[in-house]
Amino acid sequence: MIYGYIRVSTEWQSYDGQKYEIEQWSARKGLTIGAWVQEKVSGTYSAEKRTLGRLLKKMKKGDILVCTELSRLGRNMMMVMSILNTCSQKGIRLFSIKDGFELSDSLNAKIIAFAFSLAAEIERSLISQRTREALAAKKAQGVLLGRPKGSSKQWIRFREEYPKILNRLSNGETATSISKEFNIHRNTMYRYLKTIQAAGSGHVSDTLTEARRDK
Repeated sequence: MIYGYIRVSTEWQSYDGQKYEIEQWSARKGLTIGAWVQEKVSGTYSAEKRTLGRLLKKMKKGDILVCTELSRLGRNMMMVMSILNTCSQKGIRLFSIKDGFELSDSLNAKIIAFAFSLAAEIERSLISQRTREALAAKKAQGVLLGRPKGSSKQWIRFREEYPKILNRLSNGETATSISKEFNIHRNTMYRYLKTIQAAGSGHVSDTLTEARRDK
């Protein structure tokens, strides 16, 4: 099957120009487009989130994908290279008209696909490294990273129910049973109690000592 792929970014753009180019090219090559895939979506979205991703999943070895230019596949190098690598692994032939690019089963195409895959891996590593460096710099500046302390649902509920929990512990209820109710580990519950005590929300030392006897 030969697929013609067309992508425009905005509502006011038309599919007609790209379709005409693909039709003219296929006529010169003696090929017939068996199905058209058209979508209006930004190329910054990953292929998996676009109609293109669903198309690539259903395409089989020997199928052909035709587009006017590689930028129709994606807006950045890593995305385009990832798509080309997928095509290469599945045995899909790809033609990009304006770029004069052909991805086929030839040795040269396989070498190109390998180079694309390697470059994509290098770019991912560089992005990961830059991210780690940026986070380290923020940490050095004293910026708190990750979820703000005390923002989890369990902690919020525990804090709201604190007076009742303290009373239940004083009346002999086990820490294990209460921690299971809140879906947290017993040690986490002890930490919550200590945090509230340190914040001056109440005196839990005696109760906490008694609760720790519950093994």
